[in-house]
Order: sequence, then C-alpha cells, then structure tokens
Amino acid sequence: MAKNTDLDVGYVSKLARLNLTEEETRRFQKQLADILKYAEKLGEVDVSQVDAAAHGVPMFNVFREDTPCDWLTAEEAISNAPHKANQLFVVTKVVE
Repeated sequence: MAKNTDLDVGYVSKLARLNLTEEETRRFQKQLADILKYAEKLGEVDVSQVDAAAHGVPMFNVFREDTPCDWLTAEEAISNAPHKANQLFVVTKVVE
C-alpha cells in the first residue's frame, strides 16, 4: 500500500491541470490519507474462510437461448414503411 507521501495531491492536480487552492490541496491530501488508512485497515480483515467470488450477489443469465428461427423477409419488413426506395427505408435527414 502506498504511503501518504507517495501520492501528492498538489502534484497530481497540476498534472490534471486543476487549479486547486492551498486550502483545497490540504483538505484533499487529508481525505486521501484517510482513504488509504481505511484501505490498509480492510487489508487486515481475515478472509481465509471466505470463498472467492467475482460478484457479491449471485449472477445469472436472464436472456433467452439464442436459437435460429424464421423472421421477416426483407420484403415483409419494408412492406409497411411510409417511404421506401431500392428495398431500403427512406428517412428524413437528421444531421445538417
């Protein structure tokens, strides 16, 4: 885990071209230190009896099986179109 001095908020803010005040830099540096301290505390938790999991809740596939079936032909799909040309839908221009 990185130490507080390894991540300098002032330096990173200059790289990101953020204009932070001295007070903002101090406040964010303290908040970052608190976050890193909490992350170190989480690292102390004994998880040896916990099974590895990719998700915290069970995940399942809600989609139907992808099986081929008969769909509309090109002619059937275009049959109700208000405007068509060369077996294509004709729509109004939306980009100028």
